[in-house]
Amino acid sequence: MDITGSVALVTGSNRGIGRRFVTALLERGAAKVYATARRPELIDVPGVEVLPLDITDAASVAAAAERAGDVTLLVNNAGISTQSSLLTDDLDDLRRQLDTHLWGTLATTRAFAPAIERNGGGTIVNVLSALSWFSYPGSGSYAIAKAAEWNMTNAVRLELAPRGISVQALHLGAADTDMMAGFDGPMVDPAEVAAAALDGVERDAFEVVVDDWSAMVKASLAADPAALYAQITA
Repeated sequence: MDITGSVALVTGSNRGIGRRFVTALLERGAAKVYATARRPELIDVPGVEVLPLDITDAASVAAAAERAGDVTLLVNNAGISTQSSLLTDDLDDLRRQLDTHLWGTLATTRAFAPAIERNGGGTIVNVLSALSWFSYPGSGSYAIAKAAEWNMTNAVRLELAPRGISVQALHLGAADTDMMAGFDGPMVDPAEVAAAALDGVERDAFEVVVDDWSAMVKASLAADPAALYAQITA
C-alpha cells in the first residue's frame, strides 16, 4: 500500500505513539489524516481532521465510522496500561484491559472494514507489544489483553484478506511515552515505531517487530520458557 494519497485514521492520537503516527502520515503524503482520541481537545497536530473516539463505546465508534467513511488505512493504537495483580487486585482492571485492547480494537476494526473495502481496499495496523508473548510481575492484565489482541489480529487478517484488506501486527518493547514514565530500561523512540509500521504497510508485512527486545522474546518462544523467565526474574 502506498501511504501517499491514503486516507488514514489513528486512534489514541493525542500523545505518544499515536501522535507520532499522525505526524509520520502527514510527512509521507497522506491525503487526509483523522486524528482521534477520547479527549480530542488534546490533539495539537496541525493539518489533521480531529474526531472524538472512545473505542470502548459502541455509539462513539459508530459515529466516527460514519464521519470517516473515506478511510483506507486504520491504525488501532488506543490503549491503557495499569500495574495490578491478577490474584489480589480488582478483576475490573482485567476487564478494562480486555474491553480496550481486545473488544475495543475489534469493534473499531469491524466498524471501519466495510469502508476500507468500499474504498478499494487498504490496511489495518494493530499496535501490539512484546507482552503479547510473555509476562512479568505487575503486567499480567496488560499482557493477557495484548495476547488476546494478537491472536484476534491473526484471525481478522484471514477474514479480511479476501476483501482486499491487509492486517499488520506491530510489536515493540518499551517506548519513550507518558505510559512508560518511570520505566528504568531501554526505550525506543515513538517516531521509530511509527516509521517501522508505515514501512511495513508499504511492503504489506503481516508482522513488524520494532526492537531487539521484542525479537528476542519472539525467538525464545521456540525454547524452554524457563530460560526466558529466569532472565526476566533476574
